[in-house]
Amino acid sequence: MSEYILKTSNITKKYGKQLAVDGVNMHIKKGAIYGFIGRNGAGKTSFMKVISGLANPSSGDFSILGYSGKDLKKVRTRVGCLIENPGLHLDFSAFENVKTKCIANGVYKKEYVEELLDIVGLADVGKKKAQKFSLGMKQRLGIALALVGEPDLLVLDEPINGLDPQGIIEVRETIQKLNKERNMTILISSHILDELSKFATHYGIIHEGKLIEELTAEELMAKCSERIEIRLDNPSNAIPVIDGMGITNYKVVDKEHIQIFERIKESALINAELVKNGVYVSEIQICNEELEEYFMDLTGGAR
Repeated sequence: MSEYILKTSNITKKYGKQLAVDGVNMHIKKGAIYGFIGRNGAGKTSFMKVISGLANPSSGDFSILGYSGKDLKKVRTRVGCLIENPGLHLDFSAFENVKTKCIANGVYKKEYVEELLDIVGLADVGKKKAQKFSLGMKQRLGIALALVGEPDLLVLDEPINGLDPQGIIEVRETIQKLNKERNMTILISSHILDELSKFATHYGIIHEGKLIEELTAEELMAKCSERIEIRLDNPSNAIPVIDGMGITNYKVVDKEHIQIFERIKESALINAELVKNGVYVSEIQICNEELEEYFMDLTGGAR
């Protein structure tokens, strides 16, 4: 079986002449929390509708749990989704909302409804109607509805959008709990990279319909963490000098760049030692890029 629970191949979605999703190749490993980052209108929702079976791709294909998107009905119950607004009955309580969804899926056990409400932290809201819930409570109830049927993949579209800080924390904790306790794979979209960085394990960054980068949380932090960036003609000549200084936390990025992640305040000393050993540096600087700044740079600045 593939290591990927979801894999897409050149997924494209058009609405008339508008190209919403442009040849996306996404790879999500089982057990990941995959943060899908993009500005509003970048194509996140259109893509998520396709892989959730709510819209057909204009071209391309995808597989979930090894099944082609053309056979999605075979695994539809193993994909839970909360896309756009939760489909709540506002005159119903949390229990009644989840019970209704369970009955529609052939599940009639009261204990199962109570278990789902407990997972999302709504076990104690009693008969309070959903119309009186906070936005965060409504989002968590929407997640409970998406959990009916024990999905392997949970697809959440901007679940923290518009929430107050407490609501964001509640939704975040729910997602972490599902991932940790149930080993659930979660695809969650947002335009707020800083918030997703608190719990995502992998990232995909979409811009104008194109997936422009996939990376792990570790790779993202390495790109954004404080570091000494050295530009020179041949990094291999610098490695013995760097090793000789006792520096171990560094990375050769390409044929012109080395990044050093320790002894940040010693850039002048490192430069002097390289020159002393005949390694001439074109440029040396200290970089410290914020996550949001990295995202903005990647997607064309503040346009």
